[in-house]
Amino acid sequence: MTQKNIFITGCSSGIGLNTARNLKKRGYRVLAGCRKNEDLVKLAAEGFDAIEIDLDDSHSIKQAANQILALTQNKLYAIFNNAGFGVYGYLNSITRTQLEQQFSSNFFGVHELTQCLLPAMIEQKEGRIIQTSSIMGFISTPGRGAYAASKYALEAWSDALRLELKGTGIQVSLIEPGPVQTQFTQNVNQTQKNDPIHNPSIATKFTVTPDDILPIIYHALESKHAKIRYKISLMTKAVGILKRLLPDKLMDKILQNKH
Repeated sequence: MTQKNIFITGCSSGIGLNTARNLKKRGYRVLAGCRKNEDLVKLAAEGFDAIEIDLDDSHSIKQAANQILALTQNKLYAIFNNAGFGVYGYLNSITRTQLEQQFSSNFFGVHELTQCLLPAMIEQKEGRIIQTSSIMGFISTPGRGAYAASKYALEAWSDALRLELKGTGIQVSLIEPGPVQTQFTQNVNQTQKNDPIHNPSIATKFTVTPDDILPIIYHALESKHAKIRYKISLMTKAVGILKRLLPDKLMDKILQNKH
């Protein structure tokens, strides 16, 4: 069977790196993307095709896409749009520039990269596009409005893309985790340094690991009928149900807290 090629963004650590390592063991050819040179060196040392990409830079995205298509001879099976970061803070503390940066990496870069690679995938008449969304892709809480807005946008964009790709053989899936044990929280850009936004203590009881997400990724890549949305963790599933069933004002009471 022909080895399948997958490009994963955000492979410096966390979900991206763990997924890259395990898919490589599973027999995939993994092209691993990240920004920093030291991380690219480490990925290459592990046997990955390391691709430099900065989703905040259109030139970098185009250059990476050209490199990916050349390395795979235009035979790319899957894209895992995993990279991203968070800007946390009350909306009155966030500047237009900070909001633009949030969307540039979490949304605009995803759009540009995917559109650069899609023609080759459509030519193969099969493929998978997996997006790392969030519980913040369907709820928003105080202090996380900018991040949630970027994930809401990603969800709407993915819905449109899925419909537009009907009949091409390419399936689009959203992964919606709650808290994950990664460096994401430590790398959050806090706009209120004197009063940073923290996860509520109860969130630790529902935190998952990158390993917990692997079966979901395998299903999204390999099942004949991948799910449109994968809610990961009891917390995410419960909140999703509550959002569907409860009036907005009651959901506001549940979600309204200082942080």
